[in-house]
Amino acid sequence: MSDVNNATTAPVSALEAERADRENSGPMLAADGTPLKRSLNRALRRQKFRALLLIAPLLIFVLVTFIAPIVDMLFRSVENEIVQDTLPRTTAALKEWDGQPGTTPEAPVYKALYHDIAIAQERKLHTRLGSRLNYELTGASSMFRKSGRGVDDIGEVYQDQFEDLNAFWKKGENWNEVFGSDAWLAQIKDWKKASGTAQPAFEMRDGIAGVFPETATYYTIFADFVQNVDEDNLYKEDPWPLIYSSFYDDLTGDTAAAIASYSGPGATEIAEAAAAAASFETVDYKAAFTKIDKDWGVSPIWETIRAYSPKFTNGYFLNSIDMQKSADGPEFRPENQRIYGTLFLRTLFMSVVITISCIILGYPVGWILANLPARTANLLMILVLLPFWTSLLVRTSAWKVMLQQQGVVNDTLVWLGVVADDSRLALINNQTGTIIAMTHILLPFMILPLYSVMKTVPPSYLRAAKSLGATNWTAFWRVYFPQSVPGIGAGSILVFILSIGYYITPEIVGGTTGTFISNRIAYHISSSLNWGLAAALGAILLAVVLGLYYAYDKIVGIDNVKLGG
Repeated sequence: MSDVNNATTAPVSALEAERADRENSGPMLAADGTPLKRSLNRALRRQKFRALLLIAPLLIFVLVTFIAPIVDMLFRSVENEIVQDTLPRTTAALKEWDGQPGTTPEAPVYKALYHDIAIAQERKLHTRLGSRLNYELTGASSMFRKSGRGVDDIGEVYQDQFEDLNAFWKKGENWNEVFGSDAWLAQIKDWKKASGTAQPAFEMRDGIAGVFPETATYYTIFADFVQNVDEDNLYKEDPWPLIYSSFYDDLTGDTAAAIASYSGPGATEIAEAAAAAASFETVDYKAAFTKIDKDWGVSPIWETIRAYSPKFTNGYFLNSIDMQKSADGPEFRPENQRIYGTLFLRTLFMSVVITISCIILGYPVGWILANLPARTANLLMILVLLPFWTSLLVRTSAWKVMLQQQGVVNDTLVWLGVVADDSRLALINNQTGTIIAMTHILLPFMILPLYSVMKTVPPSYLRAAKSLGATNWTAFWRVYFPQSVPGIGAGSILVFILSIGYYITPEIVGGTTGTFISNRIAYHISSSLNWGLAAALGAILLAVVLGLYYAYDKIVGIDNVKLGG
């Protein structure tokens, strides 16, 4: 019994000993002495890195030319920083306005508007802001242009009084002596523009901002503009009228006690101005702006500014679906202003019609090409590809000539007696012309995938069906057609996606009723310069295409779409 036990345990002991030897000897090593597992992982990483380098140019190209423009488009469709950046004080003050219809903001809002437009017109930003708000409220552009021209007159009311009081306030050098630091003054006095060196950056005098807080704020803005935008010598530059009105506000404001104890440069003149400021003529900012343009005295412009004051807005998307922002929230535009919904529906409808037309015309051609001898099929394929060798603009222009009432098509129909000479068909500048021209242009994109798929269908299948008693129609419909459906799917996707975003052909032959949404997008990009609305329309069009693609995948299955093989 002992011998049997020894014989049984001997192999087990040998296996344990072998396992122990492997554990003691460590991991398996590669030829260079590194652990085999680590060496394999390193080789795999190198292989992946080489593969990445091979596709990197294509990946960069796709990111730059496809992904980046889409991201930029989506950002532009919601970006709205221009209102808040151009009117920061006005938008902040408007938060206190209750916004009741028929009312206007209080006087502080008009004063903030004066400050903002005074700065904006120096920077030439008020016209851009007016153009932006004009997309939402007709007439806003002219309001801001008028205000830019008239805003200096408001500030000059105070400027004239200070200058009449003492000629000291006429010269920019004196203002710089008051507000500039001694170190900066020493540098700027010796600086010459012709020297080619950078102008010393303006430095505010210590403590002056506590005495004249509002003036110091706007003087800093003025100095930065003169030095960095106009690139003029700040020391000799006369202040903006805005500086004078701000100076008046400080002299008559909460810092009167600090001004009375001021003893720095220009102290005598400042004391004189402080004493006289109480008797100065003042400005009613609301009345001044209403005088420039009466629409500043009603609520619509203020409602529009407040509605579009956030840095991001859904206003462009609302406009894209014929809606608008109002005090009560989003609402539909009046019936006579709704155009985009009609354009979207027309684009989808006509794209479907064009796709179906291409299927009807392209299927027989694909079948003929697939069943002809290779030599003949190749010759006919040249005819299919021939339109690609002709400019799209030339082909579209040719259709414009052929489809007009005195064109080839109508002349032929009259000659054949199909239509009377005084009842010629209207085939151009409408939906009919767009469908005909685009069907011709996009037909090759349907024929090519159909031909490539039909070429893979063995002719013996039809012969087998007929030998089993099927008629020609039954053999085609039950045997051949199902195998050609992937080609129909591929061609339909190509034609539909191309047609839904087409621009040139509808623009030339579509007139007013045959244009697509893409034509409106092009109009906003090149003519009205409303890039935000164009981006929103493009984003919606992209979403529609992706949605239809998703629906097609769920119903038909994108795996069933193929270009051959």
